[in-house]
Amino acid sequence: MTTVPRRVQRVAAPPGYHDQKADHLSRLRKIEGQVRGVTRMVDEERYCIDVVTQISAVTRALQEVALGLLDDHARHCVLDAARSDREEAETKLDELSLAMRRLTRM
Repeated sequence: MTTVPRRVQRVAAPPGYHDQKADHLSRLRKIEGQVRGVTRMVDEERYCIDVVTQISAVTRALQEVALGLLDDHARHCVLDAARSDREEAETKLDELSLAMRRLTRM
């Protein structure tokens, strides 16, 4: 049984992805353009398999961003918590586990 982690009060420290923020934003902007392209394809009544192929590419691109954020969370938030507070570390690990479950849910 998976427990829902309690919410930890957020501190003013930057998020774990702070150093990768520009990269994540760049990828998200590209994905945004891809989604607009898919919208255009549907509007232009393009072949359904071509539309589905593009949707698959967008989905994969979003998954890559999510995996990057999870990696940043593990390397920064979880690791920092493990170094300072066992209870907070457990909470961060629970958050990570729950986020991975959400990401891999189909």
